[in-house]
Amino acid sequence: MPTTLKPRYAKHARSMLHLLKETLDGVELSSSPDTPFVVADLGCSSGSNTIFIVNVIIEHITKRYEASGYSEVPEFSAFFADLPSNDFNTLFQLLPPLANQDVGSMEECLASTGHRSFYVAGVPGSFYRRLFPAKSIDVFYSAFSLHWLSQVPESVVEKSSTAYNKGKIYIQGANKITANEYKKQFQTDLAGFLKARSKEMRKGGSMFIALLGRTSEDPADQGGAGLLFGTHFQDAWNDLVQEGLITSEKRDDFNIPVYAPSLQDFKQVVEANGSFSIKKLEVFQGGSPLVVSRPDDAVEVGKALANSCRSVSGVLVDAHIGDKLSDQLFLRVANRAANKAAEILENLQFYHIVVSLSLI
Repeated sequence: MPTTLKPRYAKHARSMLHLLKETLDGVELSSSPDTPFVVADLGCSSGSNTIFIVNVIIEHITKRYEASGYSEVPEFSAFFADLPSNDFNTLFQLLPPLANQDVGSMEECLASTGHRSFYVAGVPGSFYRRLFPAKSIDVFYSAFSLHWLSQVPESVVEKSSTAYNKGKIYIQGANKITANEYKKQFQTDLAGFLKARSKEMRKGGSMFIALLGRTSEDPADQGGAGLLFGTHFQDAWNDLVQEGLITSEKRDDFNIPVYAPSLQDFKQVVEANGSFSIKKLEVFQGGSPLVVSRPDDAVEVGKALANSCRSVSGVLVDAHIGDKLSDQLFLRVANRAANKAAEILENLQFYHIVVSLSLI
């Protein structure tokens, strides 16, 4: 998934810390201090929020060890996993140095200002397949990544298919056949994700997931994601076609590979997999993705919507039509959104699904 998506959701991830800690309370602690406790962030960002979350996890698990009366706390390892295109170098440069664990306890390492208390490795690859050795991970964490499909469903961009998404660049408002192809792709991807994690997770381990979701049972009604991609962004693509800057075929070959599932979409796959028990599966109103300092300034609102679209889809758009046309596209998004600023501020709300799973 495009790595530029992640920083936009940092504040949302931090707002869910109490839910993450509930998941961590269900993790089975090993009685052997010689066995490292291992955390994996799947779909990590290249920014400081990733490090912050891992610190939260390790500090919470350490407190649980102390409260349970263990004489020693194990060493900790953290794996940061994402597609090879992620900027791992930037992430590693943000990491503070490893605390000297030979001169103090793990608790003292945790309290050491400017140091980290865990070993680190980057893992490039798709989380829809195996990434780690069997029974090697205690906690999986994934925030705002699983709504990215592994690919646009092939039938959606195949002209001879009944699912061909002609005239559209997203699932919002698509016909039932097209919408079901997106749903099928999401559930196939999620099944692969869960199958891989069921092999990699240790007995007693847990997984915390947050992703975009929806409250409607209709997959063609994508809620906030639909408003972001299916209105002014869609209209801006149509502008490029009408102005002769791209062909309609070029537009129709582009689709956003994002699917905001319903709770039922997600639950069906977990139950079919059979390896995990659901500890929490809920949908929350997550707020607006827009960053606006002057909500009464229509131009600023328009630019904010365009920037939000670009932070999520810019890499894909650039690859499809090139940098110059991409600039023209998002300029049109901003102009169109400015004309509907009040409506956007009132209606653009994302819903988030939060999932806590334990290995059976």
